[in-house]
Amino acid sequence: MKIDSGTMINNPAEGGPIFSALEKAGYDGAYTWEGAHDPFLPLVSAAMTTSKIELMTSIAVAFSRNPMNLANIAYDLQLLSKGRFVLGLGSQIRPHITKRFSMPWSKPAARMEDMVNAIKAILNAWQNESRLEHRGEFYTHTLMTPLFNPGPNPHGIPKIYVAAVGPLMTKAVARSADGLLAHPFNTPTYLNNVTLPLIDEALSSVNKQRDAFDLSISVMTGIGATEESHKKAVRACRDQVAFYASTPNYKAVLEQHGYEGLSSELNRLSKEGKWQQMGNAIDDEILNTFAVISESPQKLAMEILNRYGNSGERIAPILYSGELDLAADVLKALKAN
Repeated sequence: MKIDSGTMINNPAEGGPIFSALEKAGYDGAYTWEGAHDPFLPLVSAAMTTSKIELMTSIAVAFSRNPMNLANIAYDLQLLSKGRFVLGLGSQIRPHITKRFSMPWSKPAARMEDMVNAIKAILNAWQNESRLEHRGEFYTHTLMTPLFNPGPNPHGIPKIYVAAVGPLMTKAVARSADGLLAHPFNTPTYLNNVTLPLIDEALSSVNKQRDAFDLSISVMTGIGATEESHKKAVRACRDQVAFYASTPNYKAVLEQHGYEGLSSELNRLSKEGKWQQMGNAIDDEILNTFAVISESPQKLAMEILNRYGNSGERIAPILYSGELDLAADVLKALKAN
């Protein structure tokens, strides 16, 4: 199993030093996410200052972009990193796509499958020097002139991972992508009862082997190197669980644990902008269901592996404190177990 790390980057220039520190610590990969900043720009400096660690986005918002744009970015980051880039995509939710990005929304699972197939068609046309011919339900790409064709990438085509929670998206991802990014709002129960059976079903439907498909599991963790950073990390987990639980799309995860009644109340609070109250609504039982809370790297590592050690090909503890020395200690503890 590969062990990856999330990053808390507030400036694209931080990509180089942060990824270098994680590479030195021994992480197999690390990822950026699309929050207040672009997820791709920090990977430019990271690619130029590292040599081994895989560079990933988890996630970049797919539907705010188009397949050609994403193919160009993926190609260039694969070139710059000498074959270490993984394009991690996610759909986001309808209000953000339509109201924040002013982009169309319809049939997200089908659209995502078409988008992944379109990106692959573009990359393959460049790599194989063949005619570009993708005609899908949402995207059509049939024009590629020499001026805009970068030609074969000497480091090959990057993998594409996609985040999924619900059944339709999970099956669409398994059919089209190279891996699935298990959402941080997950549990072993949901993975075993819902996600893994759906992956197997979808892979079988397109004759794709399980060993040709990666499952990457993100884990929310509440741990800090000091008492203050520990409290902040636990609070960050509590707030993050509340935010995810307020999203109707994730209600199915709550249902696996009998918490479905929490969804409507948190959704109401989110619409009223009562973010502090949302976090306060997450008691310790709920918090520990969806996040791993510990005061020591050793106990944290043991619990993460107990929950997810046999489930996927990659695991990514999210350290909300952003403490790089602590990240190194957590990795050491995970490898020791």
